[in-house]
Amino acid sequence: MPYIKRELERKFIEMNSFFKAVLVTGARQVGKTTMLKHLAEKTERTYVTLDDIAVRELAQSDPALFFQTFKPPILIDEVQHAPQLFERIKLLCDQTEDTGLFWLTGSQHFGMMKHVRESLAGRIGMLELYSLSQREKKGILIDEPLDFSFHGMQFRQEKIPKTDVTQIFEHIWRGGMPQVMSANEEIRQEYFNSYVDTYLMRDIVEVGGVTDSSKFMKLLKACAALTAQQVNYKTLADAADISEPTAKDWVRLLEGLGIVYLLQPYSNNGLKRLVKTPKLYFCDTGLCSFLSMWLTRDTLMNGAASGQFFENYVVIELLKNYAYAKSKANLYYYRDSNAKEIDVFIELNGFVHPLEIKKSASPNRKEVNKYSLLDKASIPRGNGGIVCMCEELLPIDEKNSFIPSRLI
Repeated sequence: MPYIKRELERKFIEMNSFFKAVLVTGARQVGKTTMLKHLAEKTERTYVTLDDIAVRELAQSDPALFFQTFKPPILIDEVQHAPQLFERIKLLCDQTEDTGLFWLTGSQHFGMMKHVRESLAGRIGMLELYSLSQREKKGILIDEPLDFSFHGMQFRQEKIPKTDVTQIFEHIWRGGMPQVMSANEEIRQEYFNSYVDTYLMRDIVEVGGVTDSSKFMKLLKACAALTAQQVNYKTLADAADISEPTAKDWVRLLEGLGIVYLLQPYSNNGLKRLVKTPKLYFCDTGLCSFLSMWLTRDTLMNGAASGQFFENYVVIELLKNYAYAKSKANLYYYRDSNAKEIDVFIELNGFVHPLEIKKSASPNRKEVNKYSLLDKASIPRGNGGIVCMCEELLPIDEKNSFIPSRLI
């Protein structure tokens, strides 16, 4: 399969010229190693993976000898298996002014991030890679930031070809794991079967110390059934026959492994009676549709959960966009005790950009009236709108538009 250029490459190259070490995290199989190997082509960079047991044991038992054997500049894959290396990496970084000496990948956040922060503060840049976005699949990489003004969206519309509902749901159903891009329905199912059995179930034992894999699988499937909804730990606990604290720990474990994303609720002193429960989304909609037993694109597209999957897809596309962009943004959702909800708040440069997400070609324009609650609370409001299945960008008022989902 030909290499698919990743949006994160730009940011990685920038950080590599500034930091002595760069760590790329993300779920298994999203393409971390492939991207870094591609960037290392035609260079003298050593490659080593800690999935190799013999190499891992050397790294764990004798970090000094490890780096005599495998000299920088180096790409170390799955570095979370040997946190003993971080102290040695710190020493080597401090002996030189050279940047880009250590390229690291890791699939598990918890213990690794603790060691990284303790050992390599100020010496390391950290990035997260997700599975392929819809833009990456099409080979459309846009350097300009996501601008929700009508003119900003017009600019994107000129660059991105039209898509219809079947193409959108093909992307949602298939997901963005690079290895399933050309797989047929049978092979795709076998891939995700193997992904859950060989990677996920092994990692939950190694990282989370989970001993009952069958109960964990029940929780995982319950999460998929509740995607794009507020996390209800009691419901998840009941589904897996575990306690609520255990359900919470296991969801946190899935978040650390890059499987799920928890969208936090917005909080502001000017807004009263806001909920405090996050909403749960899957970082890869293909894995979520597999776990939910949507076996074909059309059954998902026409099924009862299609709206939830469409919302999941839009939120994760936004997450990917800002993970790779020059400017960081905070993503939230809004909900108060009166059940008034706005799907996404994007907090960027002091402004809040409100977005509703509707799996409809012609949603009700009155949805944007809810956004006035920001004005009443004196929160600076930026441009926003309704992300939907419309074919063309259409203005609603001076601040909001109907935004085709392909533009996100």
